[in-house]
Amino acid sequence: MLLQKTEKARLELLPGVRTLSLRERSLLLLADGKPLSDLQAMYNGIGAQIVENLMRQGYLTGPAQPPAADAAPPRDKPSIQRPEPGESLRSLAGARMYLFDTCERLFARRDPVLAQHFREALRAAKDRDSMLDAGEALFEEVALTAGAERAASLREKFELLLPLASVPRTAAASTATTGAADATQPAALAR
Repeated sequence: MLLQKTEKARLELLPGVRTLSLRERSLLLLADGKPLSDLQAMYNGIGAQIVENLMRQGYLTGPAQPPAADAAPPRDKPSIQRPEPGESLRSLAGARMYLFDTCERLFARRDPVLAQHFREALRAAKDRDSMLDAGEALFEEVALTAGAERAASLREKFELLLPLASVPRTAAASTATTGAADATQPAALAR
């Protein structure tokens, strides 16, 4: 079956519009008139999941199907929606880059020495466990400086980027860290 881009896909590919991941956009660029089997084989077989998501979201259609009537985003929701990361978008490298970005945004200007410490720890983290440990240290510092809620929010986004096999370890750590951070809150100290 040959796939075709919908109008929603053409709008997504306009300059300045970025609601899809890099892999989704690149697959969308190649999609017009390509056989479904070719696109599904892309990205070491993960292309099948990406194609399925793009078809479900109304970016791609087969020649026998008319473009989906609900291809335009609903008016009551924001026009830019980020899809939940699927397995194809989860990686330790992406999670590590998120930690670097978080470090830069939160500590580079406020505490350059601490930011440098976290940068070095993240650069030295060559395996999964050491990277997760450096991330936990970063989130603990965020809890101390910006509060437990902010740290929990950042940790939740971080966990969405981790491969599924890595999530349980950090979920347990987040519970422990949140409990430790709650102990420093005024309500907890009054007990």
